[in-house]
Amino acid sequence: MDRFISKLLFIAACSSIAILALIALFIFKEGVPIIIRSGLGHFLFGRIWSPLEGQFGILPFIIGSLWVTAGALILGVPLGVACAVFLAEFAPARLAAVLKPAIELLAGIPSVVYGFLGVMWLAPIIRVHLGGPGLSILAASCVLAIMILPTIVGVSIDAIHAVPRSYKEGSLALGATEWQTAWRVILPAARSGILAGVILGMGRAVGETMAVIMISGNATQIPHSILDSVRTLTANIAIEMGYAVGDHREALFATGIVLFFFIMALNTVALRVARRRF
Repeated sequence: MDRFISKLLFIAACSSIAILALIALFIFKEGVPIIIRSGLGHFLFGRIWSPLEGQFGILPFIIGSLWVTAGALILGVPLGVACAVFLAEFAPARLAAVLKPAIELLAGIPSVVYGFLGVMWLAPIIRVHLGGPGLSILAASCVLAIMILPTIVGVSIDAIHAVPRSYKEGSLALGATEWQTAWRVILPAARSGILAGVILGMGRAVGETMAVIMISGNATQIPHSILDSVRTLTANIAIEMGYAVGDHREALFATGIVLFFFIMALNTVALRVARRRF
């Protein structure tokens, strides 16, 4: 029975790898030809996306994805780490028992709901008080910052709880306050786990589609301000794949290749950071 279960688990693991390999093979088969015909440099650094004219430059989408992701991290990481420190070190047990599940529930809300709330509430506030069209990098970053909170908070709390209790007791015994202990001892000791949570949150922000489509404005331009509208890599694929044919369809698959490598790099970094000891 043990051998049977072992072989069954091995087959299941191999099937997961095989499925990933088939997905990658299909994406590369469909997307590589247009990259070869257009040239990798022209495809990655071209500024014009005009499928009807045969122009397939995805630089505006790459920059848009980077802007939106960076904005989400700037807003979400400090808030997420602060929430994790409070819940793990300072919050009363009863309060933490309520707040932690409440934050985790944010991960269960459909992304279209976040996008709808952003369109109805956040975008008008930005348009009236800050200017611009409202549907912008800032709006998308705010929405994504909320969406990545459960990942950052959950992983950070686990990392803080993994710090040996003797670290905290030794710091307090030397006369440090609770805050000094959390800032100078607990956070540095949990740094690798917190960074892993941040990188996983970044992967969530890069891969998000529906909410970004609704709130970013979907302008195929290189942004110059956080109040400008943008289109991300994932949004471009989702918007145009339904009617794309020929070179246009291949260009969207090639965009998927770029996104595939980007996400793979993030996951690799996350694994290395999670295993590293500072």
